[in-house]
Amino acid sequence: MAASETLDDIKSKGILWGFGVLTLTVVVVLVILGAWWGSEPGQFNIQDEALKRAKETNTSEMPVGYTYTNTLAHIAEVLLHKSGGYITNDVAPPGVFLDNISNWEYGALVMLRDATTALRNHFARDQSQSAEDPDLAIAEPYFYYEHNSWALPSTEAEYQKGIDSLHKYMLRLQKYGGPVKKAQFYSRADNLWQYTEVVIKRLGGLSTRLSANSSGGNYGPGLTELEKQAADEKGTPVTTVTWLEIDDVFYEARGASWALLHILRAIKHDFADILLDKRAMRTVDIMIKAMENALTPVLSPMILNGSGYGLFANYSLSMANYIARANAAALDLRDIMNRG
Repeated sequence: MAASETLDDIKSKGILWGFGVLTLTVVVVLVILGAWWGSEPGQFNIQDEALKRAKETNTSEMPVGYTYTNTLAHIAEVLLHKSGGYITNDVAPPGVFLDNISNWEYGALVMLRDATTALRNHFARDQSQSAEDPDLAIAEPYFYYEHNSWALPSTEAEYQKGIDSLHKYMLRLQKYGGPVKKAQFYSRADNLWQYTEVVIKRLGGLSTRLSANSSGGNYGPGLTELEKQAADEKGTPVTTVTWLEIDDVFYEARGASWALLHILRAIKHDFADILLDKRAMRTVDIMIKAMENALTPVLSPMILNGSGYGLFANYSLSMANYIARANAAALDLRDIMNRG
């Protein structure tokens, strides 16, 4: 009887040990997979990607607007096909726990939507009463589909339709659309001015939210007593951010900076003539440099928000500074483009 009980104990302990080892293995795999999936995509060369796409159509012709449109399409492709694919709509581990990269995706998506809207409503129109481009009229709404849908139709499937429509527009820019009317792209100052207005608002909003993240002593995140008093006098609601949301806003700003960096490089390429004529190339370079600085690799395993001159760095203030600098340059660009 004693020998039988001992054998049962050994079997029970063996099962427990096996279950424990299996659980530990699964946890280690999920942690490694999560670290890989949660890594931010690197930058890409907009001209190389545009040339690669052009060669797929058996031509090296890249008319004005081709690089800009391909940049938007490739931003969307990176969102869908980076390591781990599109994470925001994941409902299983490890993707469901990766909130940082999900916020990064949303920040990049907002910039992609704005740039696609500008392409449809401004860059591809000759005048305010001109007919909109049929392919862009199809592409833009797909990128506005809900960003966290995992059911049918999935977010990935809808965004892929938007990418395909952008590619069709690019073919028509190259005169390879068959009997379909050739597409147009107008790199004019008034078109760029209208898009810059939207960029200013996006950057201003991100800068304000990042500043609200920063530690402000006894007056809440990022708010001094004078700022609170001024907000009360104006009737403006004071928005503070809890410490659990600090990294969310930071990574949303990182994603927005990544997407806007590539969009600005494409604008510098396709709007080169008007930028040189208006002597605004330096202004765009300042915006690009600010976005590059905003994407400096994060060395800490967590987002730190120390005081301004404290022992620990304040990541939100650093990011807010770069975005505010880009916003100031965008204001200059708008004024330059608006001059006769």
